[in-house]
Amino acid sequence: MAITTKNLPQLYRFCFLMTGDAVKAQAAFQDTVREAATRAAGEEPPPDRLWFFRDARWRCVALGEQGLQAESGMLEEVEISPTAPVQIEQLEPAQLAVWVSAAPEPQRSALALFYLDEFTLGELLSLLELKAGEFSELICSGRRQFQAWLDSTIAYYGGETYDARQV
Repeated sequence: MAITTKNLPQLYRFCFLMTGDAVKAQAAFQDTVREAATRAAGEEPPPDRLWFFRDARWRCVALGEQGLQAESGMLEEVEISPTAPVQIEQLEPAQLAVWVSAAPEPQRSALALFYLDEFTLGELLSLLELKAGEFSELICSGRRQFQAWLDSTIAYYGGETYDARQV
């Protein structure tokens, strides 16, 4: 099989970022691994580790279409702050997953795969079936939108971080 146990935690993280829900992430993750095992038993193993992420992506997208949907619209974008790393450190993993999972496709997939820091640019473009310029625009726009959300969620003033609801 083309995936190692080293890659499985990243596959689950990807599913969690895509769905924003531990139960849905587990379902997509387990169904992907089960499908790979079935294929391997049938003498057609997945060709490479990218297959796992492609399969999980479509499963997560399908799961995301069930239940509540985010309203489409333009999100505020701001320049990325030098304090962003400090703000991000204050987030719980579930907060990041909920934000990423609310992004529209294909931006959601681009952000989830990008933040895993697991793939080369060529692999990202292949997984997402995008051109480099399209991918760049999705990531740049997503990062600026994320910064606007961070600024409204985790305030940073004079070396101190605060819950923005308390400022």
